[in-house]
Amino acid sequence: MDFHRLVGLRSHPAWRLLQADSAPLIISFLHRSFIATNQRSIAAEELVTRLDDYLHHLRESSGENKYPRKGRDYLNDWASGEQGYLRKYYPAASVGDEPLFDLTPATEKVIEWLSGFEQKQFVGTESRLLTVFRLLNEIAHETEVDPQLRIDRLEQEKAELELEIARLKSGQMAPHDPTRVKEKFLQAEDTARQLLSDFRQVEENFRSLDRGVRERITISNSGKGQMLDDIFSEQDAITESDQGRSFKAFWSWLMSPSSQDELQTILEKVLALPEVQSLQHDELLGRIRFRLLEAGEKVNSTCAQLVEQLRHYLADQAWLENRRIMEIVREIEQSAIAVRQSPPPDKLFTTLQPCKPEIELPMSRGLFRPAVRPVIDEVPEEGQAEFDSTALYSQHYVDERELRARIRHALQNRQQISLSELVKQYPVRKGLSEVVAYLHIASESDHALVNAEQDEVIVWLDDKGHQKEASMPEVVFTR
Repeated sequence: MDFHRLVGLRSHPAWRLLQADSAPLIISFLHRSFIATNQRSIAAEELVTRLDDYLHHLRESSGENKYPRKGRDYLNDWASGEQGYLRKYYPAASVGDEPLFDLTPATEKVIEWLSGFEQKQFVGTESRLLTVFRLLNEIAHETEVDPQLRIDRLEQEKAELELEIARLKSGQMAPHDPTRVKEKFLQAEDTARQLLSDFRQVEENFRSLDRGVRERITISNSGKGQMLDDIFSEQDAITESDQGRSFKAFWSWLMSPSSQDELQTILEKVLALPEVQSLQHDELLGRIRFRLLEAGEKVNSTCAQLVEQLRHYLADQAWLENRRIMEIVREIEQSAIAVRQSPPPDKLFTTLQPCKPEIELPMSRGLFRPAVRPVIDEVPEEGQAEFDSTALYSQHYVDERELRARIRHALQNRQQISLSELVKQYPVRKGLSEVVAYLHIASESDHALVNAEQDEVIVWLDDKGHQKEASMPEVVFTR
């Protein structure tokens, strides 16, 4: 890390983020939205609403002139190519046109680095030293080439295990050290957080490969075989690299049902320990299995996009080759027409193969296939039906994003609110379907509680002004 290297790093997004005037706003909001909640991607409208609420609270405490722009403008600037603090993209399997936002690896590294400045509960050194010693010991054991030394080591471990079994059978069980339990748990939590952070970098590496393939396809004039050979060579190099093999081994272990069950059992046992419950920790390890599955799935989807790009390339190349063949056939037909109008004087200017009868068997004919694009010769006339068609135009749609915005707005000045109180503040407009939508939001949210032991009555008016009621379990939304 010399002087010129540091000068070049000044254009890195992480360095630009630390130098930005609004760095406290950017880092605090992104940490609150992505890191604290352990979310990989957030829809644009939801993130805009969160930022508007966050800016509203900052203006109340810091002045109305603080951060005067709208949240959507800030997010677009942070995701622009000049900044690169966020990644704005459209998912491949998305039905609508709403983009998603995700942290870039550079931004996550800045947040992780600044989080290290906070005062920790205590700094554990013994577990880290034992971890270093254990890793070095495993490396030395795995690389040992002398069979006798490996046998002696295994015999020593066997003797230690037999001695431990004998102590347990005799009732001698050494109590565990609460300090070491806390120390190891905090180390496991930091390692899990770093693992989730590394997945964004792995995804970025595969995305860079996909972007490089697209650029090479665009500017390359080489043949299809040479292009595919180069692309597959690069993909194999990444797959067979240390990073690729490590990710493949991780994904194989995580997709094993027995491994998942074992991990879940260990987590439930560890999180129930009194020493762990006395610590101030988040819910990261409690849902680490689902977070890892989500992060690994995003990496696999990025690899799938690379394969899809290769498929499109092959389809385009085949279309270009067929077009060239048709051009050659057309040139031959034009030449034949020109020769027919002015035949050469020599009668034997060309020869043909002897004609043979063509045999066409009935069973060799293909089955009927409907046209992919049917040709409609006549414009269809407008039909008439003996039913009331107004029901087709009287449908309504319940927008869950609007309902979520109501919940967030109602919780700005309070810690929790019940559904009955919420509908008093925002009356039900679309009947029972809107109430059911609130239940659906509560069932999917981690910040909602459905109390089956307590009932509440939801009241609304229908289109004709008649009062309707629904008795249901109490639903409470919290911040």
